[in-house]
Amino acid sequence: MDGYGFLSILPPLLAIVLAIATRQVIISLFIAVWLGATFLHASPIEGFFRSIDTYVLESAADPWYAAILIFTMIIAGTLGLVTKSGGALAIANALAAKAKTVRGGMLSAWLMGMIIFFDDYASCIIAGNTARPITDKLKISREKLSYVIDSTAAPIATIALISTWIGFELGVIGEGFATIGMEEAPVYLIFLQSIPYRFYSIFAIALVLILSITMKDYGPMYAAEKRARTEGKLLRDGAVPLSATDTEVLQPAEGTPLRWFNFVIPVLVIIIATFVGLWIEGGGPAGASFMDAFGDADSSVVLLWASSLGALVTLIMVLAQKIVPLQEAIDTIINGAKSVFPALIILVLAWSLSYVSGELGAADYLVAMVERTGLTYAFLPLLIFILSCFMAFAMGTSWGTMGIVTPLAIPVAFALGGEAALVPTLAAVLTGAIFGDHCSPLSDTTILSSTGAGADHIDHVRTQIPYAVTGAVVAAIFGFIPAGFGVPPIISIVVGVIVLIVFVRFVGKSTATVEDIKAAGK
Repeated sequence: MDGYGFLSILPPLLAIVLAIATRQVIISLFIAVWLGATFLHASPIEGFFRSIDTYVLESAADPWYAAILIFTMIIAGTLGLVTKSGGALAIANALAAKAKTVRGGMLSAWLMGMIIFFDDYASCIIAGNTARPITDKLKISREKLSYVIDSTAAPIATIALISTWIGFELGVIGEGFATIGMEEAPVYLIFLQSIPYRFYSIFAIALVLILSITMKDYGPMYAAEKRARTEGKLLRDGAVPLSATDTEVLQPAEGTPLRWFNFVIPVLVIIIATFVGLWIEGGGPAGASFMDAFGDADSSVVLLWASSLGALVTLIMVLAQKIVPLQEAIDTIINGAKSVFPALIILVLAWSLSYVSGELGAADYLVAMVERTGLTYAFLPLLIFILSCFMAFAMGTSWGTMGIVTPLAIPVAFALGGEAALVPTLAAVLTGAIFGDHCSPLSDTTILSSTGAGADHIDHVRTQIPYAVTGAVVAAIFGFIPAGFGVPPIISIVVGVIVLIVFVRFVGKSTATVEDIKAAGK
């Protein structure tokens, strides 16, 4: 298996290089699979056909992986119907109505993003379009609004208990652990254990809150906020805001009654069904403890149960209230499922690349090569985090980064640090990938944040990058370096948040006007 030597790591390396150079993740992954299959079968022609009928087909047909694919489509379709029902918009409007001051406007936009946690696309559009009239009235710059909604889109979706992201993340987690022979690893439990180590995502969310409460800014954002507050210019002279008119498909139809429970009930059903299902399927009724049941449960089956129940409840609610007719409801679910189709292709190809790399012995070769360098585990989470940040920023896709890096990082972490090293290293990949998704000018969510806020896209990127870099630096120094030495993540989170508060306190400049101060004092 390890007889291929350096050739064994060429396919994943090619995937990385091609994806960064072309920004075409799907094509890059397939070419990498094809190259690996060519090595294995000593023929590019046979390698092409084996790529399809063996590596891709067997990856997609595996019962566990197939369940993840189906779950992802069901959850995306269900959340599409939830959005169409007006439930998310009802909550967003209620928050917007409470905003009377600049601080209140920014906090409301932040809360909207936190509440619409189930999908980063929906968050960008719903939060942006709902908050924009309020923030415009309060003279909050479009750059600031786009930053706030962008920082509560992917960063919260990646750590939410139920979202359109979770199926993909469970898929790459399962594949990563399969590379070290842990095919039966409790992936949902591992996902939950990784959340405290998602330092970048946590600090990105926290930084928005700190800036909103203190009403301080720094870098290009400070100039944008002072311009908006003192001159009333929400956009700089010459700015070209992205239009939000092409995103109305995500909004409920005109005249739809906006009821909060159309959001809360389906989401609660899915979350509760997931936890109860894990307990039941893992042997809870037979006496297993809650954590043991979580560890032993087949999460793919449980997620299918929960998502299907959520879809049924949502459909019944929508039809009972006569919000849309049956055919339109079905069409909405199908369209929601279609929205994740590119992600599913990436996931299947990432599994296929991992399959090919395993046949070539890439993990064994990579581990042996790392061991020869004398690298210790202590700095591995930091290095993996930096690599994932760079890749995601260059490619503009977090999912592509997760799919490529995870199967490579997990074997190295296991070899250097054992099982205790797996979760911190996994989290370094998953949250490092968010850095690029959060601030790369090529990222779809970055573009949608500019669109939802009606901001100039380059201005959004230019003003947001200093904040994203701040979160990444704090995550690296106060998160992943301590994690490599076994420091509990809660300590890193507390210390990191304190560092952010102190940094903003001394580096940030107040953007509050006399009117803002008077309004806040009333």
